[in-house]
Amino acid sequence: MAFCVYIIQSERDGSYYKGFSQNPYERLEQHNRGESHYTSSKMPWKLVHVEEFVTKREALIRERVLKKYGNERISRLVASPKNNIR
Repeated sequence: MAFCVYIIQSERDGSYYKGFSQNPYERLEQHNRGESHYTSSKMPWKLVHVEEFVTKREALIRERVLKKYGNERISRLVASPKNNIR
């Protein structure tokens, strides 16, 4: 099973949240059910970016890097070929 780094965007205020999951689509549903305290106040969320990795370690390292990205850089990443949503 792949390890994924995902980015969701709040439909309320346009902010981004970056996370790690083996199933980013199920994780999105959890965010939208309010099961994450951090994201519950900005629902609803939409999945805008997914990257898959072979190892958990690779995915967690990438997640740490993405958490440092600003909104402009995230927007470019969402539009890039690295995005596995398409």
